[in-house]
Amino acid sequence: MRNTLKYATVIMSFMFFSSVEASTIKIETGYSSAGSQVNADAYQSTVNAAVASPTSGYGSSLVTIYDNISNHSLFPGGSYTDIAFKSTIDFHVSASNAGLWNFRAGVDFGHGGAMFIDDVAYDFKTNDMWWNGSYSNSSQILSVSGLNLTAGNHTLNLYGFEGCCDGYQQVQFSYGNNEFTTFASNDTLSAVPEPETYVMMLFGMILIGLSTINIKRYL
Repeated sequence: MRNTLKYATVIMSFMFFSSVEASTIKIETGYSSAGSQVNADAYQSTVNAAVASPTSGYGSSLVTIYDNISNHSLFPGGSYTDIAFKSTIDFHVSASNAGLWNFRAGVDFGHGGAMFIDDVAYDFKTNDMWWNGSYSNSSQILSVSGLNLTAGNHTLNLYGFEGCCDGYQQVQFSYGNNEFTTFASNDTLSAVPEPETYVMMLFGMILIGLSTINIKRYL
């Protein structure tokens, strides 16, 4: 009886954790006076070097939503100048949401930046970029449209340099016919359980029910 209840608990726990996949958003910054880079890979490597050992006024932080993000708002005494930015967004695509996805980032990168999905570069710009709350000017944002994503875990990275003056940033996604949504560390991208997962859930509930009946017999 005890073993039956234990197995049922294990099954239900597996069900819970396998069906919920929350997004995580990590912002890393460091000092850098680097200018525009020759390509996306150069942005990636140069920013990675700058954020590896952040000094005072910079740092690393997990955030709950990618909106109104800036170095000075995240870190005590945060610098407004000479900033290397790295953003890492880990998210899950369920089987029902697999297909064509779109991404866009409103940034303040005075010396340009790059966007990577699953470590592949999809956009980079070397000009002074300041979206100022509007996605209407494509030269001021980083984006990719119609990217075919399979079910599973994926990662979006942003790399860029800001000389002055650390404006606010935002990153959004859309898929199918849905509107753009700002990335957040919640369950908006949760995995939808597959049919076999529902069978396991039912089996676990039956085991728990049988265990309850047996316990009552001994009372």
